[in-house]
Amino acid sequence: MVRTVGAVARGIRLPIIKPGDDLVEMVVQAIKVSAETEGYLIRDHDVVGITESAVARAQGNYVTLADVAEDVRRKFKGKQEFGIVLPILSRNRFSPILKGIARSAKKIYLQLGYPADEVGNHLMAEEKMFELGLNPYVDILSEAKYRELFGAEVKHPFTGIDYVQMYHDLVTGEGAELEIVLANDPRVILQYTQDVLVADVHNRFRNKKILQQAGAQIVLGLDDICTSAFRGSGYNSQYGLLGSNKATETKIKLFPRDGEKFVLAVQAGLQEITGKQAEVLIYGDGAFKDPVGGIWELADPVVAPAYTTGLRGLPNEIKLKYLADNQLQDLSGETCQTAMKEYIRQKKANLVGAAASQGTTPRQLTDLLGSLCDLVSGSGDKGTPVVLIQGYFDNYATE
Repeated sequence: MVRTVGAVARGIRLPIIKPGDDLVEMVVQAIKVSAETEGYLIRDHDVVGITESAVARAQGNYVTLADVAEDVRRKFKGKQEFGIVLPILSRNRFSPILKGIARSAKKIYLQLGYPADEVGNHLMAEEKMFELGLNPYVDILSEAKYRELFGAEVKHPFTGIDYVQMYHDLVTGEGAELEIVLANDPRVILQYTQDVLVADVHNRFRNKKILQQAGAQIVLGLDDICTSAFRGSGYNSQYGLLGSNKATETKIKLFPRDGEKFVLAVQAGLQEITGKQAEVLIYGDGAFKDPVGGIWELADPVVAPAYTTGLRGLPNEIKLKYLADNQLQDLSGETCQTAMKEYIRQKKANLVGAAASQGTTPRQLTDLLGSLCDLVSGSGDKGTPVVLIQGYFDNYATE
């Protein structure tokens, strides 16, 4: 029979997940029931993705705002004035963290990047910034100057939130003072304080090093807060508060921990009931950018915090249109198809630098698969925290 489809991704529905649930068993049984109900077979090299939120929820990996405040107070050695550098602008990501931090402080100096945060949420229109002659590499804006230039209210075009005002209200609502400055060089914060919490996600290691070399006294990151349990709290030893989300008004869900054990357990469970070797990953935010809003989706520290070994590496693919336009340009019809398949079967194990691979996606498999999973499952009410991907590792020569 002629193969008519390539990769297929299915969102798999699960019951509502609660802390303490056996998520491994839930995932395995849900895939088994889905395959039987929908009439498809599980195959070797199928990929199963489980959203990080589901894993963390089943683990009960939560901290309270009081937990955050206590750990910040301890890590800053009781100091009640310190700076926070370059956080993202978010209602469900950084806002609850900031609220918890404010409970530990008398005064916070908050440095925001502009014209946008590191994932593309804007504090101002870039066109107006350039019209005003601002240089984001060197110019420093006080909150008062920001308001003078851009208005008493500056709302994000998608969320309708004035993030400067929201962060101001969060901190002062907890009884702390807040001074906001807009600047992109992390060393600017040292004009106000020598103790700094680096709050960005993807440039955190570089910014920590820059501040340490500039003479800062205490330099911590969000990945240094809530890294161990106390009083029964959740924790993440690797990422701390990075990858966290608002759960309730007083609780934050952390990135899942012990992910390797989980993916291996799901892989073993599926092999036991199907006899097939599937690959498994935990996925968070996809690594893609919205071309209209300019928002880069990846607010988690990584796309896939855990995965089985079969998902390591990058794609090793040939660009079909390159072959069709070059080596096979004089062939057509069935002859061309046969030659194409043979060319694929004979491709080298490593095509890096080869002309025939130009234009293929040079990204980690886990980033590609995790992004696909994130798009399929969505972030709202689809109810499919598990995604089954079949045929991803097949190619045009696979019968």
